Amino acid sequence: MNVPLWLWIATIGGLVGVIVLDLLLVDSKPHTFGPREATRWVIFYIVLAMAFAVFLYVYFAPTYAGQFLAGYITEYSLSVDNLFVFLVIMSAFAVPPEHRHRVLLIGIVIALVLRGILIIVGAEAIARFAATFFLFGALLIYTAIKVWRSHDEEPDPEGNALVRAVEKRVPTTREYHGTKLTVKIDGKRYVTPMLLVMLAIGTTDLLFAIDSIPAVFGLTREAYIVFTANAFALMGLRQLFFLLHGLFDKLVYLNKGLAVILAFIGVKLILEALAETTDLNVPHIPIVVSLGVILAVLAATTVISLIAVRRNPALIASSPESIAEVEAEADFGVALEDLAEEPREADPPPSG
Repeated sequence: MNVPLWLWIATIGGLVGVIVLDLLLVDSKPHTFGPREATRWVIFYIVLAMAFAVFLYVYFAPTYAGQFLAGYITEYSLSVDNLFVFLVIMSAFAVPPEHRHRVLLIGIVIALVLRGILIIVGAEAIARFAATFFLFGALLIYTAIKVWRSHDEEPDPEGNALVRAVEKRVPTTREYHGTKLTVKIDGKRYVTPMLLVMLAIGTTDLLFAIDSIPAVFGLTREAYIVFTANAFALMGLRQLFFLLHGLFDKLVYLNKGLAVILAFIGVKLILEALAETTDLNVPHIPIVVSLGVILAVLAATTVISLIAVRRNPALIASSPESIAEVEAEADFGVALEDLAEEPREADPPPSG
């Protein structure tokens, strides 16, 4: 697959244009994002991804269109789990509902830039060393076991190294000032919680990318397809957050389904590595089969989760998502009480 420079430029330019359009149409008047509005935007981004798949089908080949679809669906499904972590982070930072969309938008832009760097590194490693697939495959299988057993350890926003570094070295204020990232108080510039939560979401997503990017590389070796699959999945993630907000705790077996997908792609990677580095007669798993397995596992996980919750509603109350969200809100409340006891003068009103 020979991707010309103009196509890379056009793709990145198109993504920037969509981000600007989103800011102009949605964030020009901050408001609480409702399910109806979220549904329209989710449909828009899915249609956009399908149109891009058609472009790959026509301009390149059907194989690359299939690889993109498999990578896009895999990345999107893995990102559903990320949404819960974003919810915990925004609860911990007490982000006002009307500003959550902007926080997600900028946070995901940061995540996309960081993922782009990882994709470049991963593609170069694969190009130079075919055995890299052994490492990626082992990483995915190890991650699948962890996710299956314990839903994985969710990142603590207060433990984010970048956020800690900013708070330690830069003056910060405890109050939100609309959508401002910094504010001047008594002639001194302060960083607001809005900037900190954006950094927390963008950099925390990098932890998930370490697992999800190898998963997409397990479906295609084309850096362009890996990048666009990640980009389309992340760009549609914000609206999916608001659409599925009330359904997170009902997907009680989501971690099981994601673990199966990760393990399947991990095995696929190892088989491909064996085929390239040995003389063994290793079976090849076509992209159509991979796409079918991913869709089947996601559908089965969703149906089984909803049936289980309907039969036993107590599963929702005991789900890791529900427990962690309550704990995040409680921890934030305790943090506020601790801050209130500190001998520090209250922040004066901003001067600009």
